[in-house]
Amino acid sequence: MGRRLPRRSSCGAMSLETFSLAGKVALVTGAAVGLGRAMALGLAGAGADVAVSDVNVEGIQDTCREIERLGRRSIAVTCDNAKREAIMALFAEVDRAFGRIDILINNVGAGARYRPEELPFEDWQRVIDISLTGTFLCAVQAGKRMIAQGTGGSIINIGSTCGMSGMGRGNLPHGAAKAGVNQLTRDLAVEWGPHRIRVNSIQPAQIATDAWVNGMTSMPWDFQAFEQHLLNGIPLGRLGKDSDLVGPAIFLASDAAAFVTGHLLFVDGGNLALNAAGSITWPAPKADS
Repeated sequence: MGRRLPRRSSCGAMSLETFSLAGKVALVTGAAVGLGRAMALGLAGAGADVAVSDVNVEGIQDTCREIERLGRRSIAVTCDNAKREAIMALFAEVDRAFGRIDILINNVGAGARYRPEELPFEDWQRVIDISLTGTFLCAVQAGKRMIAQGTGGSIINIGSTCGMSGMGRGNLPHGAAKAGVNQLTRDLAVEWGPHRIRVNSIQPAQIATDAWVNGMTSMPWDFQAFEQHLLNGIPLGRLGKDSDLVGPAIFLASDAAAFVTGHLLFVDGGNLALNAAGSITWPAPKADS
């Protein structure tokens, strides 16, 4: 007898309740400011209790208070993602406070802007330790707990368009680490699929967080001209905002994405859809002779 196919559902309608995270426990790393803070508050708004971590103690305490104002439980844990023992302690605190974990957003990352031939090894190693190895260690700790719970779960790694194509401008270690995060996402999705643990990644383009703007304006170049250069590569015609990642994160964390795993979700305004030789404007017509 051949293999029996799954029975089709009698109703294809989806309720907004499918996006609810009520009863779930989430951990968002790098949640003191910017994207991590926005996603942590977004998950809480969708019903989850949320633990937050960062090296910025004041920032995560403020995020924690905002989550509690939304009526959800929260803890703030100081954690340096470059240190394995700190990550182990972070998950021990989540165990103590909540006794489970259903959602992990791996948001911590680092950069080191040098020409490749001038990049100090210590800075290369620091970026790899924080952005790639730290992401792996957090994913493994969450995955172990989700497997033991037997209830599945969702792990969301925050990647970057830098991990999809060469960006230049001193982004080598950042791009290499994020490319590693992408492959980590795919392999973990395959390994943990039988446990109903979904592993996906969000790929943002340039997001104009305060930290990003401060970093770019401190560089020795004309920021306005640089910003226009970036906008020329984004068909939607603007840089990203913190809030742009909230909806995708809630989707991937929820049952609405129950059949989505190993996916790299581009949240980039069309940046990667645009060929490097392409343009969002038509060439000017020839002048009449």
